[in-house]
Amino acid sequence: MIILVLNCGSSSIKFQVIETDKQESSANPNVCLVKGQAETLGADCKIKYEVPEQEAVKISVPAGSIEYCIETVLLWVFSDISGVERVNGYQDIDAVGHRVVHGGENFKQSTLINQTVIEAIEACAELAPLHNPANIQGIRHMTSLLGPQIPQVAVFDTAFHATMPEQAYMYGLPYEYYQRYKIRRYGFHGTSHRYIAHQYQALTGLSKKRINLISLHLGNGCSACAIRAGDSIDTSMGFTPLEGLLMGTRSGDIDPSILEYLHHREGMGFDQLDNMLNKQSGLLGVSGLTSDMRTLLKEESDNEDPRARLAIDIFCRRVCRYVASYYVGMQGKADALVFTAGIGENSASIRQRICTGLECLGVHLDEQLNSGEISESGSKISSLESAIDVYVIPTNEEGMIARDTARYIKTAEENESPE
Repeated sequence: MIILVLNCGSSSIKFQVIETDKQESSANPNVCLVKGQAETLGADCKIKYEVPEQEAVKISVPAGSIEYCIETVLLWVFSDISGVERVNGYQDIDAVGHRVVHGGENFKQSTLINQTVIEAIEACAELAPLHNPANIQGIRHMTSLLGPQIPQVAVFDTAFHATMPEQAYMYGLPYEYYQRYKIRRYGFHGTSHRYIAHQYQALTGLSKKRINLISLHLGNGCSACAIRAGDSIDTSMGFTPLEGLLMGTRSGDIDPSILEYLHHREGMGFDQLDNMLNKQSGLLGVSGLTSDMRTLLKEESDNEDPRARLAIDIFCRRVCRYVASYYVGMQGKADALVFTAGIGENSASIRQRICTGLECLGVHLDEQLNSGEISESGSKISSLESAIDVYVIPTNEEGMIARDTARYIKTAEENESPE
C-alpha cells in the first residue's frame, strides 16, 4: 500500500511517500520511497526532495502558499524525475495520512476523514492556532487534488495521551473552566511516544501489558512520557506544547506570576509575553546564543562559555526531575528509559549527563555503547549493572502515521465488504 504522509505546519510542509505492510507483520513494514520538506511558506519557499541512494534535489518557489507547495511537491514526487518506480501519478496513492496536532477530547485514536471530522478538527483550532488551521488546509487541498475516492486519515498528536487518568490531566484550577473550555493537560508528541513504545516492544519481544517505560523526546521541542502497560499515563506538555521541559526556544515550566510581574515592570502585553515564552526562551533565552544544542556543547567545550553551560545544565536537570517524578508515579516499575528525537538520538554527551543525574535510581550507562553507533531500529546503551535498561530508539512518526493510515483503510474496507 502506497501512503502519502503529509505534515502541514504554519510555515513548513514535511512529506514522505511510504510503502507499508498493512498487516505490520514483516520485519520492516515501512519502506520510504521519497521524503522531503518545504520551508518558509509564503516567502521564498525552499523545497527539498530526497530519494534513497540518490542526491537530494533542492528548488525554490517564490511566495509559495501551502496549496501551491503541495501541488509542486506532488508534481515532482509522482513524476519520472523522482526515479521512484511504481509511483508515477496521483492515481498510485492508496491513501493520505495527515499529522494533526490537536484532537482535543474528541479524538482518542486516528480516524478516517470526512466532513464531520474536518469540522471537529476546526473546532479544536483555538487550542492549536498555529497548527490545526494548516492541517485543515492540507486536508482540504489534498481532497481537491485527489478527489474523494482517495481515503485520508487524521493521526493526532494528542491521541496517545487520551489514556491519562483524570488526576494526571486536570489542573488545580476551578473545575468550571474545564467544564466550559476543556482546559486540561492534553500532551503532544504522542505519535513519537507511541512509536517508541511500539518499537521497544518489537526489540524486547514483550507483550503490551509489560511495556513500562519512560520516553524522552528531546529535540527542538521536548517532552517526557510515562508509559505503563503500553499506554500513556502522564506527559510533560500540557494544555499547549509550552509546559514541561526546557526546549530550544520554549521556557517550559515557570511560575505564572512571572508574567504578571513582567507585564507591570516591562509593560509587556499578552502577545509579547506569548512570543517571549515560545520563541525567545529555553536554550536560546538562557544562553543568549542559540537554540541548537550542538552549538552550545561546542561553546561550552571550546570557549568555556558559562551561559552555554548553564543552559545545558538546566536542560538536563529538568529532564532528570521529570524522569524521577514519573519513576515514583510508576511505583518504581519503569523497566526502561528511552531517548529519541534530534538531541536524544544524536548527543551521547547529553544522554551521559542525564543518566549521571539519575544514578540514584540505579541508572548506569555503558560508555562505549553510549558513544557508539546507534542502530536504526534502536540500541541498548545501559551497562549490565544498571537497574533500568536505557535505550536510544530513533523516532519514526511518519512511519507510524503510514501504518495507522493503512490499518484504518483496511478496517474500512473490511466493514464495507459483503459477508
